Order: sequence, then C-alpha cells, then structure tokens
Amino acid sequence: MKRKVCVVITARPSYSRFKTALRAIADHEDLELQLVVGGSALLHNYGETVRCIELDGFEIAARVHMVVEGENPITSAKSTGLGLIELTTVFGNLGPDVVVTIADRYETLATAIAASYMNIPLAHVQGGEVTGSIDEKVRHAVTKLSDLHFVATERAAERVVRMGEDPATVFVTGCPSIDLAAAVLDDPELDFDPFSKYGGVGPSFDISGGYLVVMQHPVTTEYEEARQQITETLWAVHDSGIPAFWFWPNVDAGSDGTSKGIRSFRERNHEANIHFFLNMTPEDFLRLIINGCCLVGNSSVGIRECSFLGVPTVNIGSRQEGRERGANVIDTKCFRSSILDSIRRQLGRGAYPQEHIYGDGEAGARIAELLAQCELKATKRLAY
Repeated sequence: MKRKVCVVITARPSYSRFKTALRAIADHEDLELQLVVGGSALLHNYGETVRCIELDGFEIAARVHMVVEGENPITSAKSTGLGLIELTTVFGNLGPDVVVTIADRYETLATAIAASYMNIPLAHVQGGEVTGSIDEKVRHAVTKLSDLHFVATERAAERVVRMGEDPATVFVTGCPSIDLAAAVLDDPELDFDPFSKYGGVGPSFDISGGYLVVMQHPVTTEYEEARQQITETLWAVHDSGIPAFWFWPNVDAGSDGTSKGIRSFRERNHEANIHFFLNMTPEDFLRLIINGCCLVGNSSVGIRECSFLGVPTVNIGSRQEGRERGANVIDTKCFRSSILDSIRRQLGRGAYPQEHIYGDGEAGARIAELLAQCELKATKRLAY
C-alpha cells in the first residue's frame, strides 16, 4: 500500500520552494501525494499561485480558505486559528500517513499544530535556520512539533539537534528551491516577454541595457514601519536610473502598508521605469532574476537561489538577519541613500561565482525517498 503524503502549500514561496519535491512524491511508486492548497495561494491579490499549480499538472486534494483580511498582527493570529480549524477537518477527511509543512509562516504553524494534535507524523522542511522577525519563533516552534526534519544545510542540522531533536530524524537534503535554480541554470535564456505574458501594472521598457528585480516583504515585527520602508526602497530604485521589475509582497502583517506605499508612489511618479507584477511561475521568475543586473529587497530568494546562481543581491533590513549567505549579498539598512549605494556597488561588481550553500539540485528526490523509507511513529488517529 502506498504511503499517503499530505503536503500543505499556502503561499507563493512555499510552492516554489517545494515544487520539485511535489513532483518527486507524485512520481514515487511507493507514495501517494495529497496536495492541499490554501492561504494566499488561493487569492487573486497575491497572484493566485493555485493557477500555476494546476497548470503544472498537480491534482489538488483540498482547498483551504484561511486568510482574515487586514494584514496586521491581529488578523495574522486569527488566520492561524482559522487555518488550524480548517486543516484539522482536511486531515481528518484525507487520513494521511504523514503531513509535510514548509518553512516558517503562520500557515506552517497551523499545519504543525493540527497534525501534532491529531497524532499524524509531521515532516518539516527548512528548519534550523536563523532569521529576523517572528519567523524565527515560528520556525523553531514547528521544529519541536515535528517528527522528521529535512534541513537545507549542515549548520541548520546542528541547530535542530541542539534543540533536542533525535539526530536519527534530521536529514540534510538541501533546499528544493535550488533544484529549480539548477534547472534554470542549464537553460537560462529569457525566452518570454514579461510584459505580454504577465501583464502587471506600469510602463513597458527596453530591458536590453539591464534591469533590477525587486521583492520586498514587510517585516512582521516592524509592521508599522512597512510603508516608510518600502518608500525608501522605491526612491532608491527610482534614483538608480535602472528599470525594475517589482513583485507584490506576501500576505504578512504590514503588507497593507507596503501595498499602500507602492500605490502612492506609482500614482505620484508615472514616469518611473518600474513595472509591478503579482506573480510568475517559479521558473520564469528565476530566469528573470538570472538575466537581470541585481536582486533588491529582503526575500530569501536573494540568499538561497541567488547564491547558487551567482546573482548580485542587495538585502535590505532585518528580515534575513542571521541566515547563512554567500558572497553575492550586500546587506544594507533601510535608508534610500544606503540602498542606492549598495545597488551601485553591485552593478559595478557583476556576476558572482556560484555557491552551493543550500544544496546541489537534488533535494526534491532526496525528500521523496526519505518520506518513502523513514519509519513513522505508530499512532492512533481520530477518524472522521
């Protein structure tokens, strides 16, 4: 009998981070993939990642609407609670043998709590890492709720073991997002027109002379400063004189302030060579990055995939504080003058050597095989 593996995807980054593992699980002869999609992955305002999932041919076992509108700490807490309620029902209906949760978002915590209280073995991807904001607390809490740990680096594995987890349950798999980066590196040509394929908002411009890619999310522990912080970055990018492709933030506390800052700037600066997108397929996004001059913002993409691809990165603020990083990253405070200076330094530097900090491109296959082979704790579950 195949082992039923329930994977919960709730946002744009969790899909791109786990896509190759989803494919490997679906293709494994001893595994049955139960794919649950919820959270902002279902919402138009955040790019409807569910459409990319369906176009990639994955069958969705359940959809979970769990986002409370407001994008502040209160609604984040309420969304966590709603996710816990809804996911409990889904797990009861699907009866998985193991649940997989990814990284450090509030949806990840809801998934972990639901599976744990239902006595369903839980596998956590990307535990043991260090960053800023509330993600740090969530990530470590999920580690303590998990039975299997698929970590990206040796240092992350050491941290998980120091937290008291059994070394026999901790596996250094690498990060599945690096699998996609490796595939793109083999075929890096920008073979699509971003404007015509994805629409978006803002002027079209000539990209033959180079461009920036910007992705900046609110810092949940600094959510009241989100609008001010995004405005600093907007002016720095504008003043660089380099056209930019800008991606909408995640649905986190403060994202409403970030969105308002972007809209206000856009209304007052129609001449700015900045084009805004809600989303792209993971592969197209990586091709856009590798063919650009620099990634700007505070996304982990600049730390993970860009180190593998050798893409210059300007990392702004505290969101990625403490995370292992390569030589491709320049860290800067969230002031337009320092951001602009860092962009200019990276433009003068050019591409960096590739680094394999977060994996070698085979993480998805490793995770699927471990899910098929690892011993799962015998549990007594409540059947619906």
